[in-house]
Amino acid sequence: MDPATASADGGSFLEFVDYAISMLSSSGGDGDDSPGAGPAPAQPPWGWAVAQVLKSCCAYSSGVTAAILLSDLFQSWTEQRKSLTAKRKVELTNLLKTSNRRRRLPNTITIDSIHEKNFLSPKSVLEAVVINVFAIPGTHIYMLTLGDMWSTSTIDLYLHRRYYNYIGQHGVLKKGREVMLTGCCLRTAMEGSGHARILPTEYMVMLLDEDEDEDAMLLAAQFCTYSFSSMMLEENRNNISYSFYARIEKIESLEPFQCTERKQIVLVDNDDARIKFVLWGEQVLLANLFSVGSMLALDSPFIANFVHNSHESQELYLEYGSATQVYLVPIAQQEEQVGSRLSCVPSGNMASQVALPRDLHGSVDFSKYPFRVYVSDIHDKMVGVSLFGTVTSVCKASASGTSFYLEIEDATGVVLMKLNFVGAWSLGRVGVGHMVYISGLTCTLSSKNILEVLWIEKEPGSLFVNLSLLPALLNSTCLHNLSLLSDIPHSTNRTHICRVRLDHIDGNSLKVLLFHNLCGYVVNDQSSGLQCSFCKCACHSGGCTHGFQLHLTIADDSEKIFAWCVGQTAIEFVQISPDEYIELPEDERAMYLYTLQNESFTVAIANTSKRTDGHTEDDTALPVWEITRAQKCE
Repeated sequence: MDPATASADGGSFLEFVDYAISMLSSSGGDGDDSPGAGPAPAQPPWGWAVAQVLKSCCAYSSGVTAAILLSDLFQSWTEQRKSLTAKRKVELTNLLKTSNRRRRLPNTITIDSIHEKNFLSPKSVLEAVVINVFAIPGTHIYMLTLGDMWSTSTIDLYLHRRYYNYIGQHGVLKKGREVMLTGCCLRTAMEGSGHARILPTEYMVMLLDEDEDEDAMLLAAQFCTYSFSSMMLEENRNNISYSFYARIEKIESLEPFQCTERKQIVLVDNDDARIKFVLWGEQVLLANLFSVGSMLALDSPFIANFVHNSHESQELYLEYGSATQVYLVPIAQQEEQVGSRLSCVPSGNMASQVALPRDLHGSVDFSKYPFRVYVSDIHDKMVGVSLFGTVTSVCKASASGTSFYLEIEDATGVVLMKLNFVGAWSLGRVGVGHMVYISGLTCTLSSKNILEVLWIEKEPGSLFVNLSLLPALLNSTCLHNLSLLSDIPHSTNRTHICRVRLDHIDGNSLKVLLFHNLCGYVVNDQSSGLQCSFCKCACHSGGCTHGFQLHLTIADDSEKIFAWCVGQTAIEFVQISPDEYIELPEDERAMYLYTLQNESFTVAIANTSKRTDGHTEDDTALPVWEITRAQKCE
């Protein structure tokens, strides 16, 4: 794709973003990028740069200059690079201490926090290393002293008896072994009775490292004999003690069986054979220690026939039995090589491949992607995605609930996404034809092989900005080029900035309606009360405001067009509040509106021709062009 075409849907705004990124990239580092620490990236992520420019625009509604924007960006990027560099140094130190590159699991707590709160939830996960193994003097009770990479203190664990066979000179469970625990309870420190200790838990897995000779020999000797296929074909399977080595493909909850909670872990062996490892009741806590992509070494699982509707089937599955032992080879903190659009990459300035991290579920995190993501780039297993485009449809998912559907288009295609809000709609007015930026999108493939794009409000990295309504866009010459009215029907579908005069307005084209404060749409008077035409929620008098819906003709030296506007934009044209306008006598209203003609304005204009959602009874009468923002020229 030609760079000019690629940025056409965003006009000068995206051209400035590209320019700012090139300036930040050429400014070099801050002198703290020591090779061992893994320097912060020299080029800022594209989504980060867009978000920073928009934040400055929101902060300076009266307009920004290129110098202000570049100054703000440079300061933010310098701080970002220092933060990233310092973070990577800390990560390197931790990696050297533990010789692993795994990600921290959800629900992981630290030993320091256990001591600080004097509390430990059974659902918490403790990722620790064995510092010492010892028996309580005069007893046969074994203890482990545990530490973790995030804490300065240690804690003692009463070892569950099912792990006693793994201690000793040649045992796996010894000093330096990494373990993960869950289902733990704390014996709190009582006065005169020493310090807090963790009571025995049977939900502990020992971590193995394929790069360590001792662990590699254990895996080869004990877990490479049997495959799932050989077990399924063996008629005397119940007389054999099996050990399997397989990758965790999926972790999912099952419907409760006779009120007993269940979870299943789908395992795939080296022959691509699959089997389910089912956990029952309290055992489901064990799933807290697993992550998709990790390798599971499963010793002596219980083999059973699956039960469907109270009838035993021929399908086999594995259970966590009294003799079962679980080892884990955690998934490494992997990165994936992601290609960029070569035609969008300035020659000699950046590579065409970038490495992006994957999360625990194998999804690639695009929040640090240095290039723009287009609709045509979206596919399964993507998180942290940012898109820039034009709204082609927006509506509520159902009459109740807080989910909405939004469809946006860029130069490469159209995508439908679902917006989930914590409470009510909170993005202000968003209409067809508006130019928006949205970040924090998650893309997954459904069970029906349909791509689902999801945005969740208040999730880290979630941002939504409607550029068409930004006052700063009109006042910042570095972010727009003025268009002639004669040109806009023939150019790309985006918001245009034009200098126009008010050619015609009359009382018949000006209506005073009730608008919902949250979303800016018309409120309808139903038999059940006031209801918003867009978000369908019941409206109270305090949540509604009188406003204008205005039809008008604007002109410049090249063309005249018939357009419409609402809210603050309409007030900017009429230069009087709806309440004041209502109080005028009928003849004075007409005279007042006549005096406004030929006044000059700078306006933002959007094409609403793809509008398919009916938010007002008179929607069919709305012109194609919407003036989303207006400012009187002095």
